[in-house]
Formats: sequence, C-alpha cells, structure tokens
Amino acid sequence: QVQLAESGGGFVQPGGSLRLSCTASGRTYRSYTVGWFRQAPGKEREFVSALRRSDLSTFFADSVKGRFTISRDDAKNTVYLQMNSLKPDDTAVYYCAFTNSRLILTTLRNGAYYDTWGQGTQVTVSS
Repeated sequence: QVQLAESGGGFVQPGGSLRLSCTASGRTYRSYTVGWFRQAPGKEREFVSALRRSDLSTFFADSVKGRFTISRDDAKNTVYLQMNSLKPDDTAVYYCAFTNSRLILTTLRNGAYYDTWGQGTQVTVSS
C-alpha cells in the first residue's frame, strides 16, 4: 500500500512562487502516474497536472500551463509541483494522487483513476 505525504503549501503574494512536494512510501513501479488536483472553497476538485513515469510525459490544465511545472526525483520517491506567477485564482487545497498504473490522456485528468491521495496542502495567494 502506497502512502503519500505532501508539503510546501503556504501563503504567497500574487506573482510569487511555491513548490509542492509529494513523497511516496511503499511499493512503486515505473509505470506510475502522479497527479496534482486542487479544490477551492465552494468549487469542485479540478485537475492541475500529472506526470507519467513510463515515458516521462507531463500534462497541465490550461489554467496553469506555462506557469507550473512538474518533476520527479526517483531517489527520493518525490514528485514536485513548481508553481510560478501565482494568481489569487490558484488559491485552493492541493492534493497529490498516485497510481501504479500508466494512465492515458483520457483518464489521468480524472481523480477516480488514482488509488492513493495525499492529505492536501493549503495554498493561499493574496495581497
């Protein structure tokens, strides 16, 4: 059973940056997919980004494309979400999600296809 631990959230002014970390413990395979999702108050959870380990493909929601990047450090079993040029609309609780499956484009944006979720970390962007 894989468990996830998130860190890196906080308070930042518009235009600032934060880096979120998602560290997995347990048995992982090189076919894994890690996704980042977020949920703002009163809104549904939405896809932010994903990394597919099998071919190192990365995916982003249109709202964060060009501002966010996703990367991994296999030695640390950690996936990072680097968030730059943050906007107030980015304010949300951010969750990482994991599956040992190689998800395809039509499924990796859907949280239902992930097996394990982190506890969430709050990101607040405000002046």
